[in-house]
Amino acid sequence: MRRQRFALTPGEPAGIGPDLCLLLAAQAQPYPLIAITSRDLLTERAAQLGVAVTLVPVSPDAFPDEPAAAGSLYVWDTPLAVPAVAGQLDSANAAFVLQTLTRAGQGCIDGQFAGMITAPVHKGVINESGIPFSGHTEFLAELTATEQVVMMLATRGLRVALVTTHLPLREVADAITVERLERVTRILHADLQHKFGLANPRILVCGLNPHAGEGGHLGHEEIDIIEPTLARLRSEGMNLRGPLPADTLFTPKYLEHCDAVLAMYHDQGLPVLKYKGFGAALNVTLGLPIIRTSVDHGTALDLAGTGRIDTGSLQVALETAYQMAETRK
Repeated sequence: MRRQRFALTPGEPAGIGPDLCLLLAAQAQPYPLIAITSRDLLTERAAQLGVAVTLVPVSPDAFPDEPAAAGSLYVWDTPLAVPAVAGQLDSANAAFVLQTLTRAGQGCIDGQFAGMITAPVHKGVINESGIPFSGHTEFLAELTATEQVVMMLATRGLRVALVTTHLPLREVADAITVERLERVTRILHADLQHKFGLANPRILVCGLNPHAGEGGHLGHEEIDIIEPTLARLRSEGMNLRGPLPADTLFTPKYLEHCDAVLAMYHDQGLPVLKYKGFGAALNVTLGLPIIRTSVDHGTALDLAGTGRIDTGSLQVALETAYQMAETRK
């Protein structure tokens, strides 16, 4: 029986993504894991780190069905445009980064991979190259022709999904519509069932405004949009509680009795999650026809090539992707 295999994209070549992949290779993985990146980049970074890793070349016509041995890493060679220097961004390599994501994503679509795990990219340098790019989430949504996706971060004991993601704060309220809130809630509920194996997921929903609008005195979004939408979805059998004030929702009284929190915007929910589990958290893109998990941190350019990094978040992202793939079987 053929094992499920997974794709790993190291992200920004000047950041810590390549380092994470090399350090991770010291441990044997339960599934074949294929790094989609430049073999030369990994060779140079391994020498810089003083890490002994055997890089095993693979290609789509001969992907392995068995995991690599400890100390080895399968590599689908994807050449850089220009050599990468640890800690120094170069917009010439922006297209390379997107090519690695395309190869991984398309491989998942085609059934070559059971899922993809991504290390951090640098949005700014990709945009500086002239390529519009707002993040992994949006890129993979376009690649898979998915109309609506949901960003969820998770750590031990807490999952937080977002109604809106990378928007200026002044645009958030206008973006929270009945249609968007309903789509996001349905995606979160469905993926908690089908990708995480929760038969009746319990979801807590944040209000948008302080004190969840305080009966309309601090905003009407709860009354006009959030409450009616949740009531309609509850009538279909969804286990939804809210809207609740975000400043009290993230307390044990509530979190001990939920499977996920739905926050209205990026910095409403994610600071709490990262405070609780930074370094041992992951990012999951819900709503895609494929499995995609990621680390919860950025490129850390100042640490690239130093070896002073923690692979904890990448390991959690890998383990979660494996579990999600098993659940979907």
